Amino acid sequence: MILVWGGREGRWVDWDLWNPYSIGSNHQNGPNLVYEPLAYYSAFADKTQMWLAESYEFAPDFKRLTIKTRSGIAWSDGVPFGAEDVAYTFNTLRDLGPKVRWGVDVQQAMEKATAADANTVVIDFKIPAPRFFFFMTYKYDIGVYIAPKHIFEGQDWTTFKHFDLAKKWPVTTGPWQVVEASPQQKVFDRRPTWWAVERKLAPLPAVERNIWLPFAGEQQAAQGLITNQLDAGTGMQPATFPTVFRQNPKVVTHTGQKSPYGYMDWWPISLYVNNERTPFDDRDVRWALSYYLDRQQLIEVGYLGANTPSKLPLPPYPPLLPYFDAVKDLLAKYDTNEFAPKKADNVLAAKGFKKDGEGRWADGQGKRLSVNVIGFGASGPAIGPVIVEMLKRRGVEAGMALPPDFDSRFQKGEYDAAIYGHGGSVNEPYATLRLYQGASIAVPGAHQANFARWKNAEYDKLVDEAYGAAPDDTKRLTDIWRRAMEIWLPELPDIQLVQNYHRIPWNTTYWKHWPTEQDPYVNGAYWHLTFAMVLWNLQTA
Repeated sequence: MILVWGGREGRWVDWDLWNPYSIGSNHQNGPNLVYEPLAYYSAFADKTQMWLAESYEFAPDFKRLTIKTRSGIAWSDGVPFGAEDVAYTFNTLRDLGPKVRWGVDVQQAMEKATAADANTVVIDFKIPAPRFFFFMTYKYDIGVYIAPKHIFEGQDWTTFKHFDLAKKWPVTTGPWQVVEASPQQKVFDRRPTWWAVERKLAPLPAVERNIWLPFAGEQQAAQGLITNQLDAGTGMQPATFPTVFRQNPKVVTHTGQKSPYGYMDWWPISLYVNNERTPFDDRDVRWALSYYLDRQQLIEVGYLGANTPSKLPLPPYPPLLPYFDAVKDLLAKYDTNEFAPKKADNVLAAKGFKKDGEGRWADGQGKRLSVNVIGFGASGPAIGPVIVEMLKRRGVEAGMALPPDFDSRFQKGEYDAAIYGHGGSVNEPYATLRLYQGASIAVPGAHQANFARWKNAEYDKLVDEAYGAAPDDTKRLTDIWRRAMEIWLPELPDIQLVQNYHRIPWNTTYWKHWPTEQDPYVNGAYWHLTFAMVLWNLQTA
């Protein structure tokens, strides 16, 4: 199976990074197939599937979690997998804290992890942590990678690459062995045996070899699909699909060959503005910029109508709808989608901005209100130029760039404005609330960090309160969510835009049983941590 995804300017820059905790590594680019989880969660099926762990149990006060790992599992070098690997992983994350992804989350809650025996892990918490196992579980981009203790121990996790083909590194418990990695391609071969087959949890994948090629542009990917040289492409613009379907009727998407050519992702898109930079540290300026943006026009021009606006930084998935209902009146008062250019003009004028001789807004010192937008992937090219044009027409100096180092710049706060999504909640609001907590500013890694760089002490306390609430305690969480939104909405830390749709083209010439709306067994993104589930479901056409 050959797919195209990621990379930078047509090459893999992280081809030798197979430790997902090392700085610069990204599980989306292959480690998601190497490191199996304790459990999988399919948001579409709303179902958890136990994996390396066979069971877990919390103490009544949620301050202790006991996990039973499955016996008889080994890493690909023959060393047994077990409780020691799990305890080592979590204790190291606790010790490293903000130096690596997930370290802050573990440090915040966990006191220690102990391997009570070969297959029993006992995790003791400093505070009640009722959602800790769900945090560990793979879903979308969220979940904790279990490190092989016998290889990682003594290594610096921030620099260790876990790559040496002569040693058959990276090791794995899964069915995929990395056999080649270079700037040109990453190749995974199916191993002859897999513990999950013996336990009747999954079949041995029909795919015998995965070849992952770096993305070199949408036209090239479309041509590869049309000529059957690719089995899957990365997300495409709506305008591209009709051409591909005409020239290769075997290509489909999650919604077949009809708009919106995909499914609503968990990742609503915003125009992030850097709250640590003047004038974006002023909420009135943030609101003024929001009032200048016409979301319906943004959708018509940027997506040919194939999208929907986003009012809050979480997707309207069924389990989250009660939380939308809980703030309906607040959204009426603070309408995050309101298009009101005159209101914006009045807000800026009240802040001391005036239009200069060229019709551009400038402050009292004559400094222009300037918004330099960065973007990436499918969303940046689709809506970035439209946003810039809308701002320019209202007197804001604006520009657009698609820098190859977008991730680095965005995570370090080296931006004025950026088009990006929200990797937060899927079934209850805590994870979205966490995205704006002061403690998660500048955490390395591309997920569940405070990219807006907004801080509010009262809000932070509410997020801590939500952490201690059981995920199914909807009444208590609704109360906390509403109080948090009473702070968040007037502040508008980032400017809400549109939902994110994963428009992934699947080629059915050689492979069938891709996830579609007829059979949505899991979200289909192969950069997500659940892509292994797609691979064991695929069948030869």
